[in-house]
Amino acid sequence: MTAEFGHFALILAFAVSLYQTVVPLVGASKGWGGWMDSARPAAVAQFLLVGLSFAALTVAFVTSDFSVKLVYENSHTAKPMIYKISGVWGNHEGSMLLWVLILALFGAAAAIFGDNLPPALRARVLAVQAAIGAAFYAFIIFTSNPFLRLASPPFDGRDLNPLLQDPGLAFHPPFLYLGYVGLSMAFSFAVAALIEGRVDAAWARWVRPWTLAAWMFLTIGIALGSWWAYYELGWGGFWFWDPVENASFMPWLLAAALLHSAIVVEKREALKSWTILLAIMAFGFSMIGTFIVRSGVITSVHSFASDPARGVFILGILVFFTGGALTLYAARAGQMTAKGIFAPVSREGALVLNNVLLAVSAFVVFIGTMWPLIAEMLWDRKLSVGAPFFNQAFTPFMVVLAMVLPLGSILPWKRATLGRIMRPLWPALLLTGAVMALIFAVSTGRSAIAVIGAGLGAWIVFGAVAELVHRTGQSGLSRLARLPRADWGKAIAHGGLGVTFIGVALLTAWQVEDIRVAQIGQPFRVADYDITLASVDEVEGPNYVSTTATMEVARDGRPVAVLHPEKRVYPVQAMPTTEAAIDNGIFRDIYLVIGDAQADGGWAVRTYIKPFANWIWAGSLLMALGGIVSLSDRRYRVAAGARRTPARTVAAE
Repeated sequence: MTAEFGHFALILAFAVSLYQTVVPLVGASKGWGGWMDSARPAAVAQFLLVGLSFAALTVAFVTSDFSVKLVYENSHTAKPMIYKISGVWGNHEGSMLLWVLILALFGAAAAIFGDNLPPALRARVLAVQAAIGAAFYAFIIFTSNPFLRLASPPFDGRDLNPLLQDPGLAFHPPFLYLGYVGLSMAFSFAVAALIEGRVDAAWARWVRPWTLAAWMFLTIGIALGSWWAYYELGWGGFWFWDPVENASFMPWLLAAALLHSAIVVEKREALKSWTILLAIMAFGFSMIGTFIVRSGVITSVHSFASDPARGVFILGILVFFTGGALTLYAARAGQMTAKGIFAPVSREGALVLNNVLLAVSAFVVFIGTMWPLIAEMLWDRKLSVGAPFFNQAFTPFMVVLAMVLPLGSILPWKRATLGRIMRPLWPALLLTGAVMALIFAVSTGRSAIAVIGAGLGAWIVFGAVAELVHRTGQSGLSRLARLPRADWGKAIAHGGLGVTFIGVALLTAWQVEDIRVAQIGQPFRVADYDITLASVDEVEGPNYVSTTATMEVARDGRPVAVLHPEKRVYPVQAMPTTEAAIDNGIFRDIYLVIGDAQADGGWAVRTYIKPFANWIWAGSLLMALGGIVSLSDRRYRVAAGARRTPARTVAAE
């Protein structure tokens, strides 16, 4: 009965979402307080119901209830418990249930913590959020029911995709969905503001924490996915420009632009129309990602499903919400007049440039991702857009962004002079030059990527430090502890971006790769390391058979590490996987992969020496930490903007 209980709870959540969509909207338009207030208990009830549904599916996976079709297709009795739990969302139907659970979670959070919101705006926000939920509940119930039963339950299941049986992939989807779906709150706020006809500083203050939380979770989710690809797939890379990778990266870029644009609305009541558009497009691109993953239009190792009927349904949801919001935007755009006037050289001007760079870079990624599909549809041509295109088309925008980021952070509002604002940045510029000189000294004969990329990263890091020092004014460093947490969060996030720049540049320029046939007991040299294949053994895991190598690494005669790369075969799915062995370090990784046995008795071995690889993910974690620190700022918690005098409401036509 557990599956039936979960299915019934999901249907009830669908019914509540329909109520929450209609009644509060009518109440807001009529000024009926009771109807508006009913959105709050409805949002909480909807979350509890979908939570019960998700719990029922989790119980089915944990107890290996193979009478449920989804459990049979994605689980096995011998699978470790952590992967039985992660198997709940390691498939199309379960991941969509997680999708609506997180959507309902954000709606319930807005209902519980939205005391400072005007009742009409809160009712409209929760109604729009419920409308999105209703569409996806319908999608699950009518096309992707996770609670279908099998008439004749088998004794065991087919197991989960072996690539997903990994700790990194167990946590990657929930964080990614918290980011994807979290952007729905920015979308709901944007549509509610368009319906109401008012966008002001208070609105920007309310929308920023939700966007910041979504951006933070999306940062962690992307970093986890990149880290998983690095150590699990055995190819040694951290980013492949895969269509599904791009599908998460585009909303991240637009959310970053939205965060910066909302600052201008909050501080200067300018860029209102552009900020609303970014809020619509950020969530729109999240839904595009959902469409790419589940429609089968683009082939990817990350895809959940390839059912055209499901793809058409999701496309309909995408067109309805994004198209409807853009239509409403077109009707209201003329009413969102900007109040603040600013010079090109000002904080506002720098944030506009920031927005342009981020938005255009997201558009470049979108074109590269979708162009093969467009070419096939229009000209019946099979095209492939790979890493060279993205590297050449995307990188220039990031270079310019890195150059202007420290300058923009220090610029005053309204107007400024470049000579004056450079004064606090001269120490950062000198330190950046020193870093570039050091990198150049050890890069003789190598690519200029290391010097330029590491210099840009150092400029961002030192610029963030210089901004903090500059904000202390005449009070000295003792005032640092008293700076608002949002300032600290911004500096940490910008510094994290700089650290990632350094990691990407030095890894790309200095990586050493060696592919050979290694004989057991015979050492070989890669860079400064002597590596010996000591033995290769067959090992049985809980639900796989592993060919495990023992490889000894030494430097200058001193032992460095003993590593155990593996090739696993999962018998249930008859699928092999590669498990790289990595000796992690602050300044380098030693990365070993064991291949197939050779006719002469040797083994194919790939060795990588990867300088500064971990700086990429350390920078990502710093960016997420910056988001957490900013969210802890009291001004976000109490929504101080709510206490401002509201701007004149434009009557709806």
